[in-house]
Amino acid sequence: MARTPAELVGAQPEPPFEITLDGRPVAALTGQSVAAALWAAGILAWRTTRVGGGPRGAFCGIGQCYDCLATINGEPNRRACLVPARPGDAITTQEGHGRAGLSV
Repeated sequence: MARTPAELVGAQPEPPFEITLDGRPVAALTGQSVAAALWAAGILAWRTTRVGGGPRGAFCGIGQCYDCLATINGEPNRRACLVPARPGDAITTQEGHGRAGLSV
């Protein structure tokens, strides 16, 4: 008799793949957002605020609050809760306004 939700629906999950946060390897699964993969790895913050440098991560999880902004593959200000994790993605902690290195 099936006991787990995966067994009950006959799911055949694909093996995990690797993304990185500030060079640290993080396991991710097909279908997870970047934020979900980071949360699953126990990482709750990947951005700091402009004023005070307070830690931020996912808050609403549906792309409305912008607390989960991250630099993903060199592109700042991406909402990690909306970006699907892909093998080899490089996420870096976003400091403040996310314009470091840009001529703005």
